[in-house]
Amino acid sequence: ININSLGGYQMKKFNLAALLMTAGLLFVLGNQADAAGVGYINYQKVQDGFPFAQQAVKEIDAKALEMQQYMVDKEKQYKSLDTPLKKQNFEAQTAREFKLKEEAYMKLKAQKEEQVYNKIQAATKQVLVEQKLDAIVDYRVIFVGGVDISDLVIQKLKSGQF
Repeated sequence: ININSLGGYQMKKFNLAALLMTAGLLFVLGNQADAAGVGYINYQKVQDGFPFAQQAVKEIDAKALEMQQYMVDKEKQYKSLDTPLKKQNFEAQTAREFKLKEEAYMKLKAQKEEQVYNKIQAATKQVLVEQKLDAIVDYRVIFVGGVDISDLVIQKLKSGQF
Protein backbone atom coordinates (compact mmCIF):
# COMPACT_ATOMS: atom_id res chain seq x y z
CA ILE A 1 0.00 0.00 0.00
CA ASN A 2 1.30 3.36 -0.98
CA ILE A 3 1.01 5.82 1.90
CA ASN A 4 1.01 8.83 -0.43
CA SER A 5 -1.96 7.53 -2.38
CA LEU A 6 -3.89 6.91 0.86
CA GLY A 7 -3.22 10.49 2.02
CA GLY A 8 -4.40 11.77 -1.35
CA TYR A 9 -7.61 9.76 -0.98
CA GLN A 10 -8.27 11.31 2.45
CA MET A 11 -7.50 14.77 1.07
CA LYS A 12 -9.99 14.24 -1.78
CA LYS A 13 -12.56 13.01 0.76
CA PHE A 14 -11.96 16.13 2.89
CA ASN A 15 -12.27 18.42 -0.16
CA LEU A 16 -15.52 16.73 -1.14
CA ALA A 17 -16.91 17.20 2.39
CA ALA A 18 -15.88 20.87 2.36
CA LEU A 19 -17.47 21.33 -1.04
CA LEU A 20 -20.74 19.72 0.15
CA MET A 21 -20.79 21.91 3.27
CA THR A 22 -20.22 25.04 1.18
CA ALA A 23 -22.99 24.01 -1.24
CA GLY A 24 -25.32 23.39 1.71
CA LEU A 25 -24.53 26.80 3.17
CA LEU A 26 -25.18 28.48 -0.18
CA PHE A 27 -28.46 26.55 -0.47
CA VAL A 28 -29.57 27.76 2.97
CA LEU A 29 -28.55 31.34 2.21
CA GLY A 30 -30.28 31.14 -1.15
CA ASN A 31 -33.48 29.95 0.48
CA GLN A 32 -33.31 32.77 2.98
CA ALA A 33 -32.91 35.24 0.14
CA ASP A 34 -36.15 33.91 -1.38
CA ALA A 35 -38.05 34.39 1.89
CA ALA A 36 -40.03 37.61 2.28
CA GLY A 37 -38.39 38.50 5.57
CA VAL A 38 -39.75 40.10 8.70
CA GLY A 39 -43.02 41.89 9.12
CA TYR A 40 -43.86 44.25 11.92
CA ILE A 41 -47.11 45.29 13.52
CA ASN A 42 -48.27 48.33 15.44
CA TYR A 43 -50.54 46.53 17.91
CA GLN A 44 -52.17 49.73 19.19
CA LYS A 45 -53.01 50.86 15.65
CA VAL A 46 -54.51 47.45 14.88
CA GLN A 47 -56.49 47.45 18.12
CA ASP A 48 -57.78 50.98 17.44
CA GLY A 49 -58.88 49.94 13.94
CA PHE A 50 -60.61 46.73 15.05
CA PRO A 51 -64.36 47.19 15.70
CA PHE A 52 -64.51 44.23 18.11
CA ALA A 53 -61.74 45.83 20.20
CA GLN A 54 -63.51 49.20 20.11
CA GLN A 55 -66.69 47.52 21.40
CA ALA A 56 -64.71 45.75 24.13
CA VAL A 57 -63.24 49.08 25.26
CA LYS A 58 -66.75 50.56 25.41
CA GLU A 59 -67.96 47.67 27.56
CA ILE A 60 -65.01 48.00 29.92
CA ASP A 61 -65.48 51.78 30.15
CA ALA A 62 -69.20 51.34 30.83
CA LYS A 63 -68.41 48.95 33.69
CA ALA A 64 -65.92 51.47 35.11
CA LEU A 65 -68.51 54.25 34.92
CA GLU A 66 -71.01 51.97 36.63
CA MET A 67 -68.56 51.51 39.51
CA GLN A 68 -67.98 55.26 39.75
CA GLN A 69 -71.72 55.90 39.85
CA TYR A 70 -72.08 53.23 42.53
CA MET A 71 -69.56 55.07 44.70
CA VAL A 72 -71.26 58.45 44.12
CA ASP A 73 -74.61 56.94 45.15
CA LYS A 74 -73.07 55.30 48.22
CA GLU A 75 -71.43 58.56 49.23
CA LYS A 76 -74.82 60.30 49.15
CA GLN A 77 -76.33 57.51 51.25
CA TYR A 78 -73.43 57.70 53.71
CA LYS A 79 -73.97 61.42 54.26
CA SER A 80 -77.59 60.81 55.16
CA LEU A 81 -76.73 58.39 57.99
CA ASP A 82 -77.06 59.88 61.46
CA THR A 83 -75.03 57.66 63.82
CA PRO A 84 -71.41 56.50 63.83
CA LEU A 85 -72.50 52.87 64.14
CA LYS A 86 -74.73 53.11 61.06
CA LYS A 87 -71.89 54.77 59.17
CA GLN A 88 -69.41 52.08 60.24
CA ASN A 89 -71.75 49.25 59.20
CA PHE A 90 -72.53 51.02 55.94
CA GLU A 91 -68.80 51.43 55.16
CA ALA A 92 -68.14 47.73 55.79
CA GLN A 93 -71.05 46.64 53.61
CA THR A 94 -70.12 49.09 50.86
CA ALA A 95 -66.49 47.92 50.93
CA ARG A 96 -67.60 44.28 50.48
CA GLU A 97 -69.98 45.16 47.64
CA PHE A 98 -67.39 47.34 45.93
CA LYS A 99 -64.78 44.59 46.16
CA LEU A 100 -67.15 42.20 44.36
CA LYS A 101 -67.85 44.82 41.68
CA GLU A 102 -64.13 45.49 41.31
CA GLU A 103 -63.38 41.77 40.91
CA ALA A 104 -66.12 41.46 38.28
CA TYR A 105 -64.66 44.49 36.48
CA MET A 106 -61.13 43.06 36.49
CA LYS A 107 -62.41 39.70 35.25
CA LEU A 108 -64.36 41.37 32.42
CA LYS A 109 -61.37 43.50 31.49
CA ALA A 110 -58.98 40.53 31.40
CA GLN A 111 -61.48 38.45 29.42
CA LYS A 112 -62.05 41.17 26.81
CA GLU A 113 -58.33 41.91 26.47
CA GLU A 114 -57.62 38.21 25.95
CA GLN A 115 -60.36 37.90 23.32
CA VAL A 116 -59.03 40.93 21.43
CA TYR A 117 -55.44 39.68 21.65
CA ASN A 118 -56.38 36.18 20.43
CA LYS A 119 -58.30 37.56 17.45
CA ILE A 120 -55.46 39.92 16.50
CA GLN A 121 -52.91 37.13 16.88
CA ALA A 122 -54.97 34.76 14.69
CA ALA A 123 -55.31 37.39 11.96
CA THR A 124 -51.61 38.20 12.21
CA LYS A 125 -50.69 34.53 11.81
CA GLN A 126 -52.85 34.35 8.71
CA VAL A 127 -51.11 37.43 7.25
CA LEU A 128 -47.73 35.86 8.08
CA VAL A 129 -48.64 32.80 5.99
CA GLU A 130 -50.25 34.76 3.15
CA GLN A 131 -47.33 37.19 2.87
CA LYS A 132 -44.77 34.37 3.26
CA LEU A 133 -43.01 36.15 6.09
CA ASP A 134 -40.50 34.51 8.40
CA ALA A 135 -41.64 36.39 11.50
CA ILE A 136 -43.74 39.31 12.69
CA VAL A 137 -42.46 41.51 15.50
CA ASP A 138 -43.61 44.62 17.31
CA TYR A 139 -42.85 47.77 15.30
CA ARG A 140 -40.80 49.21 18.16
CA VAL A 141 -38.04 46.62 17.68
CA ILE A 142 -37.50 47.41 13.99
CA PHE A 143 -34.83 49.99 13.38
CA VAL A 144 -34.52 49.65 9.60
CA GLY A 145 -36.32 47.44 7.11
CA GLY A 146 -39.17 45.05 7.55
CA VAL A 147 -42.69 45.19 6.18
CA ASP A 148 -45.50 46.97 8.04
CA ILE A 149 -48.44 44.56 8.07
CA SER A 150 -50.67 46.54 10.47
CA ASP A 151 -53.15 47.58 7.75
CA LEU A 152 -53.30 44.04 6.36
CA VAL A 153 -54.17 42.71 9.80
CA ILE A 154 -56.85 45.40 10.27
CA GLN A 155 -58.38 44.44 6.89
CA LYS A 156 -58.31 40.77 7.87
CA LEU A 157 -60.00 41.53 11.19
CA LYS A 158 -62.68 43.68 9.53
CA SER A 159 -63.46 40.83 7.12
CA GLY A 160 -65.41 39.18 9.92
CA GLN A 161 -63.42 35.93 10.01
CA PHE A 162 -62.28 36.54 13.56
